[in-house]
Amino acid sequence: MTQDPSSPHRREPELDIDFDMDGDTLREECGVFGIFGHPEAATITALGLHALQHRGQEAAGIVAFDGQRFHSERRLGLVGDHFSRASTMEALRGDSAIGHVRYSTTGETILRNVQPLFSEISSGGFAVAHNGNLTNGLTLRRELIRDGAIYQSTSDTEVVLHLVARSRKQRIVERFIEAIRQLEGAYSLVALTNKKLIGARDPLGIRPLVLGELDGKYILASETVALDIIGARFVRDIQNGEVVVISDEGIESLKPFPPVPARPCIFEYIYFARPDSVVHGRPVYGVRKAMGAQLALESGVEADVVVPVPDSGVPAAIGYAQQSGIPFELGIIRNHYVGRTFIQPTQNVRELGVRMKHNANKSVVAGKRIVLIDDSIVRGTTSVKIVQMMRDAGAKEVHFRISSPPITHPDYYGIDTPQRDKLLAATHDLEQMRQYIGCDSLAFLSVEGIYKAMGEDERNPQRPQFTDHCFTGDYPTVLTDVGGDTGKQQLSLLAEAG
Repeated sequence: MTQDPSSPHRREPELDIDFDMDGDTLREECGVFGIFGHPEAATITALGLHALQHRGQEAAGIVAFDGQRFHSERRLGLVGDHFSRASTMEALRGDSAIGHVRYSTTGETILRNVQPLFSEISSGGFAVAHNGNLTNGLTLRRELIRDGAIYQSTSDTEVVLHLVARSRKQRIVERFIEAIRQLEGAYSLVALTNKKLIGARDPLGIRPLVLGELDGKYILASETVALDIIGARFVRDIQNGEVVVISDEGIESLKPFPPVPARPCIFEYIYFARPDSVVHGRPVYGVRKAMGAQLALESGVEADVVVPVPDSGVPAAIGYAQQSGIPFELGIIRNHYVGRTFIQPTQNVRELGVRMKHNANKSVVAGKRIVLIDDSIVRGTTSVKIVQMMRDAGAKEVHFRISSPPITHPDYYGIDTPQRDKLLAATHDLEQMRQYIGCDSLAFLSVEGIYKAMGEDERNPQRPQFTDHCFTGDYPTVLTDVGGDTGKQQLSLLAEAG
């Protein structure tokens, strides 16, 4: 039977052969961790990386220093797949270490791209791990190769190694600062030398980095949950544009960039950070609930139950339910023991493969008007399947609510978003998106609603206080590698003052 393509309840003809219920989400960036002067440095780093696993599941690595030699273990796969083995951990001797979990936004998923990257330079060994993405990384790479540099990876992080190695400054910290002054885009870096642990955030503080303390020893990590898991004390956030140097003499804070207002990434609160993290003084769980409550105020609808898309939609759905008075129910159950959906030879078996990860809770959904809550829509393909799953389970009405604004622009700072012509909200208006997804109604949280949920005064003359370019197109830096000229005013402030 031929279906009307404009029907709001239409069914997609077939699942793609490689369809994955998680394949249409925003991919996490990366996570970094470092500790200096602790006798169990590698073990603590592995535990910290476990807590940061949500920021990257493709690869993990640790570099440790024992006072004489650097030891490196880098593996494809999850932290627990490799760094729970006694033989691996015994090889990582030393009282200082840095680690990294990776999801590739630049470079292929191959072992030579796994971080931390390490090199012997004139001042000794130097290891570096990076969360973020350099918007002039390709340009710098071409210039360095033209000048004779030999690259071992396709990761933009290797640019940092080459820039540090080529610096003519005397002290390693001066060489590091000279290197990062040439970078554009987003970065939180941890670096390890034979005498120091160095941390740095980009001038706008787009990517997060926190300072902790355990047994009198300092720690650097992407999120506070990495401190929680090892029983460390949170000290403070590393400030935007700050470089911290940790050594036997203690900790030193350097400000090599002129001060500009911070613009941390709004997606840490919407999606990336773990709900039990605290980012820039704001508990992420509470912010997500507030976003859900604000969504209910902006786009309430008569319904019987509020159903989250697990797991990222849960806090916002709780907030929506509390604000609206509609009961919260787990209408979709997620199986946490399944990896990537199997690619199966027949359509019928592929349909079963989808349900291995998410399954409708029919007793909650059948005959009900449901409000389905998710954190974002990227391409929209996953949303189509989830809405259809609710209808197949007997939902009377499906009202889709998104606890962030429409994503209309790609990211170039470490989030793996598709190009603009693949973003559903960039190519469809609201009604077209509703028809494509097949829901009875569709609404997004407004940009103003995001700021209200964050507790920001919309009359603040310094808005935006966050990097929200995916919603607004307001890129805060120059996009050299893609030929963009946005953010020039921000960069000019750095140039004039520097």
